Amino acid sequence: MGYRRYAVYYRPSGDLGALGARWLGWDPATGAVPDPVEDLGVGAAWEALTVTPRKYGLHATVKPPFRLADGTDAEGLGRDFAALCADLAPVPLGPLAVTRIGGFFALCPVEVPEALGPLAGEAVARLDAFRAPPGEAELARRRAGGLTVRQETLLTRWGYPYVMDEFRFHITLTGRVPSDRRAEVETVLKRGFTPVLRAPVLLETLTLMGEDDDGRFHDVQTLPLSGKS
Repeated sequence: MGYRRYAVYYRPSGDLGALGARWLGWDPATGAVPDPVEDLGVGAAWEALTVTPRKYGLHATVKPPFRLADGTDAEGLGRDFAALCADLAPVPLGPLAVTRIGGFFALCPVEVPEALGPLAGEAVARLDAFRAPPGEAELARRRAGGLTVRQETLLTRWGYPYVMDEFRFHITLTGRVPSDRRAEVETVLKRGFTPVLRAPVLLETLTLMGEDDDGRFHDVQTLPLSGKS
């Protein structure tokens, strides 16, 4: 597989996945730039709104990106990822809604299922042997925004501050939006995404993803969750 970093994400499929790829301007499944969405009202601002999340494609983070640890390889990671998916049960997310989280927008469950946190925690813990420790530059970048004592503990233990009890499931739609544009962008996103959010969503697959040398993520392996709840 030969990627410089790996991650485990939930990748929406169907109409939501197709619209999200067009909105962000990157499709990790095909490794191509899809046709853009019709102008939803943001005009030239689209590029700035989506540049940060674009390289990841439409996704919700389950296990954050990591470099492979010494003594491990992508083939072993793939085998353990398959075993993980065989043990995890699908999680009904219910309906999703456009939600502002701080200064950016994402799709979040209207009511958060209790099983989401344990699922993500299991993925973080069971694949941790493949994670190389973060370098000092990465640690400094994580700390730059200010971390709580708990988040610092998680960063030290798991290489990322927003896992375990700090985990919040979200499907990222934008980077940071200036405060004076948030109301406008929220209206645009609701108008564009609400038509594909009418049906409840079932988290029934996970995707192992790899980051290429240009910083773009690609689908490596998508597997069903076949465990029992």
